[in-house]
Amino acid sequence: MNILASLIPADERIVTIEDSAELRLGQDHVVRLESRPPNMEKIGEITIRDLVRNALRMRPDRIVVGEVRDAAALDMLQAMNTGHDGSLSTVHANSSRDALSRIETMASMSELRLPVSIIREQIGSAIDLLIHIERFRDGIRKITAITEVTGLDQGAVKLQDIFHYVYEKQEDGSPMGALVPTGCLPDCLEDLYERGVEVDRSLFEVSA
Repeated sequence: MNILASLIPADERIVTIEDSAELRLGQDHVVRLESRPPNMEKIGEITIRDLVRNALRMRPDRIVVGEVRDAAALDMLQAMNTGHDGSLSTVHANSSRDALSRIETMASMSELRLPVSIIREQIGSAIDLLIHIERFRDGIRKITAITEVTGLDQGAVKLQDIFHYVYEKQEDGSPMGALVPTGCLPDCLEDLYERGVEVDRSLFEVSA
């Protein structure tokens, strides 16, 4: 998250929302918000969800949420769908597909009780890319998949892997491998081109 957020242009206004401040951003226009537990009288609690809602009133160009783990997922999706492109967040899951299922479950915890079909529409239009990081047995974390959300197909969110991790068996049993392209060109390339971002398409070619 720190690496991705550090690439946000310096002239954009960023609002970060966390349980405890862990992000270290060097941009000039950063507003840092932290949640707060209730006091001894069980009052004064400020949740991640409260902060996401209030962040929308702070004229952010991007909203960065450290982690969503409850109904705040729905507020985050709605923020992404209301002009806050390039917003970032993390969620714990075993795969990219499981991450979307977890977001769907958390969004359904909202008091709005939206139908699953509406939540999936929100996910399909709000989320562009999923970066899955896996912790290996030796404790090292590596990116094992970069997956694009391409929309809906018969009510289900469509995914396509742009890069995936290919494992190589080692004699000592240690996990080794590399992140390689699948040969799929991401649909977001056209959007990036319209925004003046040139991407070398050879990055997505499968090596012979």
